[in-house]
Amino acid sequence: MAALNTKKLTQPGNVAPRIEGRGTPDADWQRWAGLQQVRNISLSELVPQGVRVLIIAPHPDDEVLGCGGLLQMLAAGDYEITLIAVTDGSASHPGSRIWSPERLAWVRPAETTEALQRLSVDDIKVVRARIQDGNVKRYQRPLAALIARLAQPDDVIFSTWRYDGHPDHEATYRAAVAAALHCGARLIELPIWMWHWARPGDPRIPWHRMRRLALDQPVIERKRAAVRCYRSQLESDDSTGSGPILPIHVLERLLHPQEFYFL
Repeated sequence: MAALNTKKLTQPGNVAPRIEGRGTPDADWQRWAGLQQVRNISLSELVPQGVRVLIIAPHPDDEVLGCGGLLQMLAAGDYEITLIAVTDGSASHPGSRIWSPERLAWVRPAETTEALQRLSVDDIKVVRARIQDGNVKRYQRPLAALIARLAQPDDVIFSTWRYDGHPDHEATYRAAVAAALHCGARLIELPIWMWHWARPGDPRIPWHRMRRLALDQPVIERKRAAVRCYRSQLESDDSTGSGPILPIHVLERLLHPQEFYFL
């Protein structure tokens, strides 16, 4: 694999995403003809057979929401997969008397373990970076060093998109790209929160770099079942009066029979 093209790393000055409110309705995305025009890509084009894969997840659930279908296809194809769990997700419920950081620190990784089982992704190596949730930017360089130690030339690294809108997601990307450039691996980015703050045809999005990976019905059903394992993120919090971290309108945008990647 060729090393990452560094000419694509300049941030457009008009990218200023805000994750707030209900975001762009899924129906708006589904009605947009431009989404249907995104080029399809096969598994072998995305990840050639015999290549090792590293998935970098800023929080527990990002690995399923972003690429749960891909994970299943890689496992079925006998690819060697390593999941790097950057944080334990312990800051998802600030001020909660039910979901304390201490409880979340063991519950959320356990949810990931259960979710991977639902995906039938059994032979996967999980490496936990144990960086504090919400503090990835501060530990970006040690994270890059960890990824670089695990990666080899010609590996394919998957990370959240560079402008996804969540500070941990963007810091994870910066660590991943530093490691990829260091070791000669290929980096592929996956959008998660982009679907919330962006709009159909949004000029801030590099649509020309986007590719669509089709998921068959059994794969998408297992992905949906895996998402249900993240109960800490799906339930309302009576102690704070807050709704789910992942309400239905957020999940709708991420649980279609396709996944999208930026090459």
